[in-house]
Amino acid sequence: MNVTILAANGQIARLVEERLLTDPIFKDVQLTLMLRHPERLSELNDNPRVNLLDGDLTNPTDVIQATKDADLIWSAVVDHNQSNRPTKNIIAAAKQNGVERVVETSLLGLYNEVPGEFGDWNRDYCFNGDPTGTTAVLADQLLAEAGLTYTTLRLPWLNDRPEVNHTLTHRHDQFVEVSGSRRSIADVVCRIITDPSLGANDSLGIGDPTTEGATRPVY
Repeated sequence: MNVTILAANGQIARLVEERLLTDPIFKDVQLTLMLRHPERLSELNDNPRVNLLDGDLTNPTDVIQATKDADLIWSAVVDHNQSNRPTKNIIAAAKQNGVERVVETSLLGLYNEVPGEFGDWNRDYCFNGDPTGTTAVLADQLLAEAGLTYTTLRLPWLNDRPEVNHTLTHRHDQFVEVSGSRRSIADVVCRIITDPSLGANDSLGIGDPTTEGATRPVY
């Protein structure tokens, strides 16, 4: 299986890459890692399963090059670009290169699905009171309407706790958790790579169930 990770130097991306390259269950996975300044992942230069590319998500040529021969694309960064150029480039590249499976990273609150006091606080903090028409919401809509097999990953407020502990919610469910570990997000990405039907044509909320009911992020 050929997996392309875009924005491959983020904290969660590095956790995913580490697991894919060390866990025997993923021994047949080949990685193309696109990032600005790939020397930041120079420790992977000599790994025969890794292809490092210098690229920018806003450059369509870079994204097309990075996704050639991919079976699955994961964009490891939220699209906050004012014209949603990263998402548009990913969709166009996937279609040009015949890549069916695309996973994008986003954040909780896209659909006003976070209830209670924390939901109000999160909406004010992340969306200035209203997610309608924001770049993250528009990116999700573009992906859902692209005709690809897609997943939007809605991340909670993140922490660096060492455990993997999460529940998954779907597009029309309430998102009642507040926080979650980066390791938990990485685990979900790896699960999708193992089973690409997981979360297909859905928007998955990921959260630590022990943080349900909190009114502010839990670190």
